[in-house]
Amino acid sequence: ADLPMKVYSELLSGHTIIVYLCILIVPFVWWTLYRTRFGLRLRAVGENPGAVDTAGISVYRMRYSAVIICGVLCGLAGAYLSTGLQAGFVREMTAGRGYIALAALIFAKWRPWQALGATMLFGYLQALAIRPDILERAIGIRVQTQVLDALPYVLTVIVLAGFVGKAIPPRAGGEAYVKER
Repeated sequence: ADLPMKVYSELLSGHTIIVYLCILIVPFVWWTLYRTRFGLRLRAVGENPGAVDTAGISVYRMRYSAVIICGVLCGLAGAYLSTGLQAGFVREMTAGRGYIALAALIFAKWRPWQALGATMLFGYLQALAIRPDILERAIGIRVQTQVLDALPYVLTVIVLAGFVGKAIPPRAGGEAYVKER
């Protein structure tokens, strides 16, 4: 009975509401992308916008919808950075975390559950820099804080260099769509 209480008190509690909201968003995003008509259309717009246009669906409306959803999620991330992680909004507060998020997306091969796992891995590596005593107790060697601070960025370079295999992005991602007349 003591272990579940310890897990709750030390791991699960004490976070801001944004953390719990973001964890709940992951299954919702998965369900939306893979179980709804909107998600099918959104994925199709990323792969073959011409086919979506032929089906009579507005490619521009779908893409703008995706940008708006992305903006809301990025705003949520920014709100967490400025309120939950730090005490305020300061210059360069992201410290390269946007690139780490992009690397996590590539590492996860554009899948929501795998992206959650990848971000948890990157977050764990960042947490090690804050609490080096945990690593010292686990392996018996004291590691410099600067080395631990660099771990997420080193992992990002390894991921982007292709360590995890070839991650194939959506074919039409980042390409402007020009409707044929």
